[in-house]
Amino acid sequence: MNFVRHFLLALQFFTRVPVTGRLAGWVGFSPAMLRASAAHFPGVGWLVGAVAAGVFLLAQAGLPGMAGATAAALLSTVATVLLTGAFHEDGLADVADGLGGSAERARALEIMKDSRIGAFGAIALVLALGLKLALLATLAGQGAMAVATALLGAHVLSRLAPLFLIRWLPYVGDEGAASKAKPLADAIGGGALLVGVLYALPAAALLLLAHHPLQGLAALLACLLGALSMAALLRRRLQGFTGDGLGATQQVCELAIYLALAWQA
Repeated sequence: MNFVRHFLLALQFFTRVPVTGRLAGWVGFSPAMLRASAAHFPGVGWLVGAVAAGVFLLAQAGLPGMAGATAAALLSTVATVLLTGAFHEDGLADVADGLGGSAERARALEIMKDSRIGAFGAIALVLALGLKLALLATLAGQGAMAVATALLGAHVLSRLAPLFLIRWLPYVGDEGAASKAKPLADAIGGGALLVGVLYALPAAALLLLAHHPLQGLAALLACLLGALSMAALLRRRLQGFTGDGLGATQQVCELAIYLALAWQA
C-alpha cells in the first residue's frame, strides 16, 4: 500500500492529475513520503509518455504528410505540457536564465528563484520546443510506432536521470517553503533509486527492440551523456542541484533520446 501511496503522491506532485478528496486523505502526506515518491518519477513518465504517444497516433491518423506529422508532434507536446503543468520546461527556462544571467553562483541562484522569465529562458524554451517538434516529425518518417515508442521511452528514461543527481549531488536550492525540491533536499536511498531503475528497464528494452539496435543503444548513451553533462554543469556552476536543475536535466535527456533515434548514419 505504501508503494501505491508513494506513486499517487508522485503523480500529484509531478503532474496536474487530481488526487483529491478521500483518495488524497488515504494517500496522506509528509516530507518523508514526498522524498520517497521521487522513486516513482520514472513511473509517472509511463503515464505522460502514454498520453503523448496516444495523442500523436490519433492526430497523425488524420493528418497526412510531413505537415501532418509536425502538427501531431505539436498536439502531443501540448498534451504533455498540459498534463505536467510545464513543470520541467519551467525548470529549463529558470536554469537558462540563472546560468546565462550571471557567472557568479549566488547571483545565478537568485535569478533562478525569480518567477519572471528572462531572455535566456525564453530562448531556451523556443529552441528546446522547436527541436522537439522537428525531431518528432523526423521520427515520423520511420513510422508512427517509431514515434510512439520514442515518446514512451524518452519520457520514462529522462525522468530516471534526475534521481542520480539527487543521489550524488548536494541540494543547493532555496530552503524556503516555496522551493519545489525542498522535500528532496536529503539524498534518496539506494532502494528508491532501484525502484526508479526497475521502472526504466522496460523503457530501455522498448527502445532497443522497437528501433534498430544501434539506434536504441545510441539513445541510451545519449540519455546518459545528457545526464552526466547536466550533473557536471550544475556541480561546476552551482556546486549542487536545485529543483529547476532537475527539470532542466529531464528536458535535456528527453531531447537527447529523440536526437539519437532520429539520427540517420
